[in-house]
Amino acid sequence: MKTLLKTAVMTAAAAGFLGAATLPAAALDDPGPAAYSAALKGKKVMLVPLSMGFDLAQGWTAFLKREIDAFGGTLETRDPNWSAEAGAQAITEAISSAEKPDVLIVMSPDLNSYSKLLKKAQQAGIYVILVDNPANFKADVYTGSDWTQLGRLEAEAVVKGCGEGSSKKIGLVQGDQVNATSLFQYAGIMEVLAKYPDFQVVAKPDSNWDATTSRNVTTTMLQQNPDICGIIDFWDGDATGAAAAIRDAGKQDQVYLVTTGGGEKTADCDRLEDGTYDAVVMTDLAHESSDMVAMIKYLLQGGQAPGTSSAYLYTLLKATTKADLTPGTCWDLQALQAAAK
Repeated sequence: MKTLLKTAVMTAAAAGFLGAATLPAAALDDPGPAAYSAALKGKKVMLVPLSMGFDLAQGWTAFLKREIDAFGGTLETRDPNWSAEAGAQAITEAISSAEKPDVLIVMSPDLNSYSKLLKKAQQAGIYVILVDNPANFKADVYTGSDWTQLGRLEAEAVVKGCGEGSSKKIGLVQGDQVNATSLFQYAGIMEVLAKYPDFQVVAKPDSNWDATTSRNVTTTMLQQNPDICGIIDFWDGDATGAAAAIRDAGKQDQVYLVTTGGGEKTADCDRLEDGTYDAVVMTDLAHESSDMVAMIKYLLQGGQAPGTSSAYLYTLLKATTKADLTPGTCWDLQALQAAAK
């Protein structure tokens, strides 16, 4: 009896093994890789940032190139070098080109400059992804910061940094009055400060995103309000100017400086470490870039016509101080570019 049972078990096991050996012929006929390749291979993606000369644009480019190269596509960049006119020309040429991009990724300089052009791009069959800067235009995807929430976080940080025993006087160094990031940041800041009626905004000049201008207006601000306890500068690219003005006035220990940035090591973490900034609300560039890549792949496979859907993929935001720093808090542009080669 035991012999018969042993034989039966061995026979069943052998049958199962043989079945498993013959089954994969159908099971391994996975349609995914072929469909993925057919949808993505040879596709063209174009990035038009505000400029190629700053960390965000260079970080996006490194992430995007690695992924797009891997699926057999091509990435092209255009450098408007901070000129809205040059950016508009680049988008116009892309639309009229015989080899149009399949996906256009744009960082808009303001709410309206590119809106009509981007609509034309969608009508020409090009998917449009807005990155980091919102606009008055229904993009297929927006990836980047929720700038109103970012402003709220900056305001909470400066209120905490000033503290109850301070003058409770705050200064704002805005970007400009047409860029969505500046307008929404301001709205978020004022929303939070309304909850702290003892805190007062004593100055709110524009820097036009220029470090020298930020330095000059901050110098004036400090001269007119020598007891100011905190300043929010709307971008780390010009907050170096505000920091220099604070240093020149000998007020590093009296004025709490908050800004926002892309989370690059030398631009943000190093400056938190050395005390240039007291808090930075950082964009999570790695996840932001991953969101862009995921949406490129989805749009090219999904089949929906450009302009027929709209999605918002907001990146995680946090007001980071020196006490919060860890080895992985910031990304390193040099290391990222070296890895992408």
